[in-house]
This record gives sequence, C-alpha cells and structure tokens, in this order.
Amino acid sequence: MNELPQIILKPGKEKSVLRRHPWIFSGAIDLIDENIAEGDIAQIRSSKGVFLGIGHYQIGSIAVRLFSFDNIEITNDFWHKKFLIAKKLRETAKISNNSSSNIFRLINAEGDGLPGLICDFYDNNLVLQAHSIGMHRLLNVFADILVDLFDKTIKSVYDKSKPSLPYNSKEKSIDGFCYGSSTEIIACENNLKFKIDIIEGQKTGFYIDQRENRNLLSNFCFGKKVLNAFSYSGGFSVYALKGGASMVHSVDSSIKAIELTEENIKINFLPSKNHASYCEDVFKFFDKINEEYEVLIIDPPAFSKHLNSLNQAIKGYIRLNTLALGKASKGAVIFTFSCSQVLSLSDFRTAIYRAAQASGKNIRILYRLSQPADHPVSIYHPEGEYLKGFVLLVD
Repeated sequence: MNELPQIILKPGKEKSVLRRHPWIFSGAIDLIDENIAEGDIAQIRSSKGVFLGIGHYQIGSIAVRLFSFDNIEITNDFWHKKFLIAKKLRETAKISNNSSSNIFRLINAEGDGLPGLICDFYDNNLVLQAHSIGMHRLLNVFADILVDLFDKTIKSVYDKSKPSLPYNSKEKSIDGFCYGSSTEIIACENNLKFKIDIIEGQKTGFYIDQRENRNLLSNFCFGKKVLNAFSYSGGFSVYALKGGASMVHSVDSSIKAIELTEENIKINFLPSKNHASYCEDVFKFFDKINEEYEVLIIDPPAFSKHLNSLNQAIKGYIRLNTLALGKASKGAVIFTFSCSQVLSLSDFRTAIYRAAQASGKNIRILYRLSQPADHPVSIYHPEGEYLKGFVLLVD
C-alpha cells in the first residue's frame, strides 16, 4: 500500500468522524503533512494517532471530504465497487434506463459515499460534476469505469465541473467530453420527452430531483389554471399539461430557460394553446398581474448557500410565498419548495407559516415533499436532505 500524506486532528475533534460524518472542517485540523497538495488523497488520524478515514484534501472551510472509513488501498477497483453499489441501488429502487424513463441520478455525492461527485444519466449520456479538486482529477478514470459498467452502451460522458469547483481553487476546469460526444439529447421521464442541454443548461441540464413531485402535480391540474414560477425548462409545466390543465403560465427570468420550456412543450404537445411563457423576474410578475391561479408551483433557486445569509433567505421565502398566496384562488393548491441546504425543514415551515399569517389566508399541509430515491441521503450526513417541499391547500 502506498504511503498517504497524513492529516492530524486536534484533540476531541475526531468525534464527528467517529460518527461517520464525511466532512472535516479546517478548524478541526492540527497538523498537515508538508508535502500535501490540494486534491491529494490523505489519511486522517486523531491526535493520538488513531486511524479515522481517507479522503480528499482541499483548501477551504471543508478541508477534507472522506470517502472511506476503512484503512484500505485506494485503487481503480475501489472506485469501481463504489459505482457498482450506486448502480445497484437505483436498480433496487426500480430507477434505471428503460423505454418510459431514461433520466436518473447515478451518483449523489455523500449519499453514495462519494462526496464531491455528481453523475446524472440522460438516455445513455452521462454528465459528471465534481465539487472538489480531488474528484475532478479522477474524472477520466471514472469515465472509463462507467463505460465499462454499462457494457459500453454509453454514448458520451461530459465533464461539467467548471461552475461547481471551489471558486478559490488554483486549479481551473474547462468543460468538455471525457468520452464520445452528443449534439442533442432528448430523454424521457414517465413517458414525457425533455430536451436536455448538458452544455449550457442549469446544473447538469435538468432538475432530476423533482421527478416524483412533478408526477404528483399532474394529479391536481385537470381543468385548472396553473402558474409555474421559476419554470427553468418547463418540467412542471409539461406535467401540468399532461394532467389536463386548462392553462399553464411558465415564468422565468432567463430567456434561454423560456426557449427550452417552449421546446419541451412543443415536443410533447406540439404548439399548445393551453400554455404561455413569460420571461420576467418572478417577484415583478407577481406584483403586476391581476389574475388568480388554482394551482401554483413555487420552485426558486437556492436563496442561501451559506449560514451567514440564512436570515435573508428566510425573509425571501416569506415574501415569495406571501405573494403566491395573494394570487391563489380559494381552494387552490400550492407546491412550494426550498433547495437551500442550510435552510432546515423547520425554518422552511416557519417561513410558510409567516407567509400564511401575512396573507390572512388559512392553509393546510397536504403533503411533505423531498428528493427521490436516486438522490439518497446518508444517515450520517443529514445535510444531504436539501430538497424540502410542501403541498398546501388554500381554504
């Protein structure tokens, strides 16, 4: 076994690692091997020299992301086994490549014991997104493993790490194909078609984590007027039309998102008289419209990514949901979400409560929503349960 550089923790700082939490913060570190560089694999030990785990070292608040709590050699076979376990989890959960659905998340970072790595599957095209330098340096290795794992049915593997790597890192990334190539991807989700823009689209090209919530939405839309705020590529809009909505309004501030929404409406329903798009800031849209909706989807981008902006984020969720309640007709249903990891479920529920108070309307919770099984959450890493949502009934 090759000797790994070592990182020694301060006395008492090993407790979270013993609880198998995969993050080690910089403040917990006492000594670092002088030869270690950003992205290197390091062995973590307690102040008494006890082995704790193996992970990638990086510069920043989260200084180590642990991917093994066993003292073993990290080889290509190690990574292959990790990927195979992740693939089998999706197969067990009945989430895999088939004729009706070929969109799913294959690797969900900490949830699959691979912190700092995302891999999404779009009709045999894979998008890899590294959130750490250590994982980024291994992407070509991972691409080879994935092609082998899927018996060479993979069409392409795309590295989309430039927007996700630490901003303060000296190592920069250029997005591009690690394997094969794809010009246009049209993939399926529950027998609905979506154009996936892996190169210029948000995240890896599609918000896979809302799959089951989109499916639930379609049950509430028959004959209803629907607003999809922060629509991005129109996922909720397509499902609303599938459910028989009489009219769907899609609102997003990005013209590219609106164009993608229009394309996805077209490939599923041809030009639809039951749909209209608005390229506008959602808050401004709420301020100027005089209409009421019977179903509303409020799915904004994360209002907070750091604890120091949490209070402002909570105020943002209160304001947004107050505006939505003001445009909800009596008996309306609202699907409202937060994807801010630092915002707890309790904080989000409190924001909804305060929005209800401000609007003067009575609301009831019908469903509590989260992410699907291909976005698993490690019991030792509760931060991985980032998606929080409620289905509200406006009395």
